[in-house]
This record gives sequence, structure tokens and C-alpha cells, in this order.
Amino acid sequence: MNRSKQLGEEKIGKLLMKFSLPAIAGMLVNALYNVTDRSVVGNVVGKDAIAGLTITMPIAIIIMAFGMLIGIGAAARVSIRLGQNKKDEAEKILGNAFILLIAVSLLVTVFGQIFKEDILRAFGASNNTIEYAIDYITIILYGSVLQNIGFGLNNIIRAEGNPKIAMFTMLIGGVLNIILDILFVLVFRFGIKGAAYATIISQAVNTIWVLYYFIGKNCVLKLKIHNFKLKKSVIFSIVSIGFAPFSMQVAASMVQVLYNTKLASLGGDTAIAVFGAINSIVMLILMPVFGINQGSQPIIGYNYGAKNYKRVKKTLKLAAIAATFITTSGFLMAELVPSLLIKLFNRNSLDMLNMGTKAARIYLCMFPIIGFQIVCSNYFQAIGKATIAMILSLARQVIVLIPLLLILPQILKLDGIWISGPISDFISSLITLVLIYRELKKLNKKIGDVEHLEVANR
Repeated sequence: MNRSKQLGEEKIGKLLMKFSLPAIAGMLVNALYNVTDRSVVGNVVGKDAIAGLTITMPIAIIIMAFGMLIGIGAAARVSIRLGQNKKDEAEKILGNAFILLIAVSLLVTVFGQIFKEDILRAFGASNNTIEYAIDYITIILYGSVLQNIGFGLNNIIRAEGNPKIAMFTMLIGGVLNIILDILFVLVFRFGIKGAAYATIISQAVNTIWVLYYFIGKNCVLKLKIHNFKLKKSVIFSIVSIGFAPFSMQVAASMVQVLYNTKLASLGGDTAIAVFGAINSIVMLILMPVFGINQGSQPIIGYNYGAKNYKRVKKTLKLAAIAATFITTSGFLMAELVPSLLIKLFNRNSLDMLNMGTKAARIYLCMFPIIGFQIVCSNYFQAIGKATIAMILSLARQVIVLIPLLLILPQILKLDGIWISGPISDFISSLITLVLIYRELKKLNKKIGDVEHLEVANR
């Protein structure tokens, strides 16, 4: 069966597994490399090195934000165009996305290298952590073009109906990163620079793999030079969809800055190191949910474009159930064995262990409902409703969370920082429930209209 045609005909459960499992595998490997990164650095270099890594995260998140702006936006548009049987337009989107990824990444690199020390100081770096942060982010910024090309175009590989290749992209980069992390930091003792070199080398390999795919014989869409000429209409179509995940990432970066500065003032470098460890645990839990999103996005987008609304609804339902199972499992792990999770990142700091055990239990207490919220936000993105997707993305990360981070620490001190996240998760999930309920009512009406038309045409 044609790879894109299967999106409209194969059984939803089987199709969702086919598309999501490879994405989940790839995402998990990348989450594991993040855990390995911090674990090796924390146990070999020390607690301050983890704090230094955590300080750089807002910059790393912004780098990825631009990859998501172009990559996810283009992938959503490609899915819809393929559903409409408009392959030439899909290839124009691919070509424009490639050039945009290069351009925005170079701008981020230049700006970041010029202002990195000032930025890191403003983001919460202390005299103990600033050198670690500078050593790491300098190398990461030089590799931002490689990261965004590989990450951005890999979304389009999945969107055209080839999730296995997309999985291999992530597996290659993730496994190589883990191996190089251990080699450079644990064996050769390159310190935090070794972790950064491991990251950009693996990203370079990813990019080579993805570009080889799009100029090879097995792709549905090809990179063609005449499609490299940027067109305003294509750029707008990409950015209008990609702006929601981009906004979410930028918001996440700003929230990370707020977390770091609040933690620095109330808990010092130890609290920042704990937050870095918990973030790695959170990403390990959420990466499979993002994999489900990546697997469901082309299915939803294609069938929405083809007006197969029953398949759209069923895909959403199954994705939400699977995501909820994953986040609930993560919640149980954090509540039952938090000390074991924290020890992964530093075995020698009793202060970090005690603070981290309590913080992990509080921070992840609302995780059972987060899978639903993330999947529903992705649904609106997949069907091209960028404004609603952006609202839902920003609700959890900005609109609700930031006021809580500004108010609760004034009352509850350090505990106020840890509890802000779960309260925000709960409120944003309620908002999501209201909006998805309204959307499903509209979708049910469309299903009824299609069925009525089919009866009339018989």
C-alpha cells in the first residue's frame, strides 16, 4: 500500500502503533541520552556541573524552538497537502523549510555567541557554575544548524508516511550521543565539553542521514533546488502552524529562566541541580507522549484533509488513552522511588538527595492528567487550528504557570516553586477539556454531514 494512502485506509489502532512506536523508540533514546548526559557529568564532574548544564537549558530550548517553528509547521502542512493529493505543493514546503532552518539557526548561533556570558548570568549562573555553562553552550551553539536541520526535516519524513526512517534518525543520533558521552566524559575525562562535543557530533550524523534520505530513491518528497527559493505564502503557511510549538518552547525557555533565578535565590546551586535532574526525569516520561503526538499528527492531518472525520476522532481517542497510561506510570515511579531517580545524577550529595526526593514527589503529582492535555494540544495543531493550539500550549507554560511562580514562592518559599508546576498542570488541563469538548461537537457534526451526503449520493 502507498505510504501516504495507508493513512486514510489502514485500521487506526494498527496505524497509530506503526507510526507512534518508532517515534517513541527514537524519542526515548534521545531522553536517555539527556539522562546519560547529566548522570555522567554529575557523577564524574560534580553537582555544580549539573547546575551549569541546567543554566544553559533556556538557550538549548530556544535553539530547538526554531527547529520546531519550521519543522513541525512544515510537517503539518505537508500532511494536509498529501491528504489533498498535492505533492508538488508539499515539495515546495519541504524546500522552503530546508532553507529556513539554515537561516534561522545561523542567526541564533551568531546572537548566542556574542551575548552568551551576559545571558547566562541573567539566567541564574553563579561564580561556581558560569564556566561550566559557558564551556557547554559555546559548543552547542556552533552545532545549532546541524541540530535544526536534522530535527526539522525528520518531522517531514514522518509526515510523508515513513515513520521507520524517522525513528532510525533519532536512534542513530541518540545511541551515538550516549556512546560518545561515556567515551568523552567517563573515559577521556573531557569534562562538560565532552558532553557538548558528543551532542553536536551526533547531530551532524543525524543531518547527513536526513539529507541523504531526501535526495535518495525511497522518499515520497524530494529536495529540489528550484524549491529552495523562499515564497512568502509558503513561509506564512509553515510559520502559522509552527508558531504554536515555537511559542511553547520559547515560553518553556522563559519559564526555565524564572525557575533558575527563583531557585538560585531560595535554594542555591543545589536547587538548580535538583531541578536539572527532575527535568531529565520528566523528559524521560514525556518523550513517549511526544512520540505518540508525532505518530498521530500525520494520521490526523491526512484524514482531516481527506474529510475522514471518524478516523480523526478515533485517532485522538486512542492517542489520549495511550498518553494517559504513560504519564500515570511516570507519576507512580516518581511517588514510589524518587530517591533512586535522584541518585542517578549524583550519588555523593546528601543535600541534593534530600531536596530532590521531596521535590520530585511534589513536581510530578499531577502527571496522570498531562498526557491528555499534551495530546489534545497536538490535535489542534494537526488540523491546522494554530491559534487554539498556541493558547493551550501557552496556558500550561506561561499564562497560568508564571503568575504561580511569582506568587507562591513568596508564601511557601522553595516548596512554592515545586508546587507551581502541578497546579498549572491541573488548571490548563481543565481549559483543554472545555476546548476539546467544543471541538468534538463540531467534529461530530461534520461526521453527520458526511454520512448524510453519502446516503444522498447512493
